[in-house]
Amino acid sequence: MIDAILNFDFIRYSFISGILIGLIAPLIGTFIVVRRLSLIADALSHVTLSGISFGMFMISASATFSFVNPIWTGIIFSIVGALLIEKLRTSYSNYQEIAIPILMSSGIGLSAIFISLADGFNQELVGLLFGSISAVAYSDLVTIVIIAILVVAFILLFYKELFILSFDTEYSKVIGIPKWISFLFIVIVALVISASMRVIGILLVSALITLPVAIAMRWTKGFKQFIGLSILIGEFSVITGLVTAFYLDISPGGVIVVILIILLGLTFAAQKLTKGKGKGVSLSENARSNKNVEG
Repeated sequence: MIDAILNFDFIRYSFISGILIGLIAPLIGTFIVVRRLSLIADALSHVTLSGISFGMFMISASATFSFVNPIWTGIIFSIVGALLIEKLRTSYSNYQEIAIPILMSSGIGLSAIFISLADGFNQELVGLLFGSISAVAYSDLVTIVIIAILVVAFILLFYKELFILSFDTEYSKVIGIPKWISFLFIVIVALVISASMRVIGILLVSALITLPVAIAMRWTKGFKQFIGLSILIGEFSVITGLVTAFYLDISPGGVIVVILIILLGLTFAAQKLTKGKGKGVSLSENARSNKNVEG
């Protein structure tokens, strides 16, 4: 395996990309889950798919659009979808959860249309749906590195604001946290999904965003411990999944998700055997009472 990483660029690119995605997906996922927006990753994934299929349709429709990169049309659709979700959540202030199914169904509908117009599924699209070790090019790696830097910088710069927004939106209004931080957060989520699709796959990236968080939530109380354990679980699943997928010659996304499901099942089994209770509730209660962000 080490020899393959050293000798083949595409494998090296995949592993570097996977390590970065294993960091940023659970990192942003902790804030998504505690804000009860877990389904937003699925919604944006489907919107991203509609953007990719639109790019493929443009290429197949005319040689004039041969310069179009479906990855970038996917990123554009994802960012626009993220902004629309936040706008809809503002418009339906008493029923904010309705924004997610609206965008999800829109993404699925547009994807079905554009995929049909682009002459159906092809190998590239299948790789984007479920992930592929061989599909990561140098340009993809550069994009993922840039997105990872943006995500980490955003979390470090606005950690306190994101913490308060996650647990107490009313308090965030009282102390005057700008609304644009919420909009920027949703855009960052869209970028994470876009960065993950080459390795994990569009349809499976939401699992890497939420499952490590769901597992870590059962074992931690402090919010920073919660983030740290989520990232460790994410990295373990990605690295193990990529190695397994390499030897079995299968798509890595599915392997990574299965590993996370197994870890979640083992977590529940271990806690039942020890008669331990999940600590997700304690995490929320502690965080809500901690206005100084000491989590």
